[in-house]
Amino acid sequence: MDRTFEQDEGRIIGHLGLGRANGHTGLLRVAAGDTIVARIEGRIALSLLGVDTPELSLPLPDSPHFVRTDDPTWQTFLEDPFASNLPPISLDGALRDYLAPRLGRASAANHYRHAETAARGLEAEIATDLAATGKAPEDLHLRVLFEREPLDAYGRMLGWISVEDTGDWRPPTYNHRMMIKGLAMPYFIWPNVAPFRYEARLRSAVPAPGSAAHIASTDEKLAQAREWYKSNREAGVGVFDPEDPLLLQPFELRYLAQRRAPERWVIDLAKADDRLIPPQRYFEIEHPEDRLFVPDEYLELFLARGWRKG
Repeated sequence: MDRTFEQDEGRIIGHLGLGRANGHTGLLRVAAGDTIVARIEGRIALSLLGVDTPELSLPLPDSPHFVRTDDPTWQTFLEDPFASNLPPISLDGALRDYLAPRLGRASAANHYRHAETAARGLEAEIATDLAATGKAPEDLHLRVLFEREPLDAYGRMLGWISVEDTGDWRPPTYNHRMMIKGLAMPYFIWPNVAPFRYEARLRSAVPAPGSAAHIASTDEKLAQAREWYKSNREAGVGVFDPEDPLLLQPFELRYLAQRRAPERWVIDLAKADDRLIPPQRYFEIEHPEDRLFVPDEYLELFLARGWRKG
């Protein structure tokens, strides 16, 4: 089996083999009446939390096949993603107006250019670690800190990823390096970012209404991540290059291709208010590093805490 996890009509399917327990030479089929010992046989894709990089390839509407985003079919699609021959997508007029200047045939090539830069940048970071450790690629071990959403819709494992077994050398996570280099867009999704991810209980991770700006400015890790993004944006680095800025954010390309309107509510990290901004109004928050996305399945927790939809 090539891939350990894959998506099938919105569900994640895993493909694993029977494993063996420590200290046993034979194959151990079960560890308990409700536990099977398994082993991973295929590839696993690891996706970085807190960042959203442009897509090298993605399925077009009504197709299961990944197509490079610089392909002519993507150029045609982005020239008019609301064409009558395409599956419908229900977007508010204001959101369509916001997207309009970013669409067009050139948007596909623009997206692919930034995607290539991001991919090569991550490869370069891994190469740096291989050189620093003197290890071969097959011997480099990764430490992955998983959060409450361990898998995404594509079957990729989500986490904060760093090099394992580095002794006293503690390089930043790959997530943070992509932020620092300006190779990614911010993508803060509650509760997978500091400080919310440290709470043992999900209900306890819901911030009090009006506290977002204070938390965002005083939590060391969140404040640092936002500052990296802000500095790159103001300096015109990477995806913020004023000569060739990333036109469509990766999540925007995804929801257009998947024909699904945005579903995550948004909190403005720069404001001390109690407002949950509707998913299709995320653009009302001008700077992407100020957006904290809240999955719709957690909406009731926020409303019970005193947040309001508006």
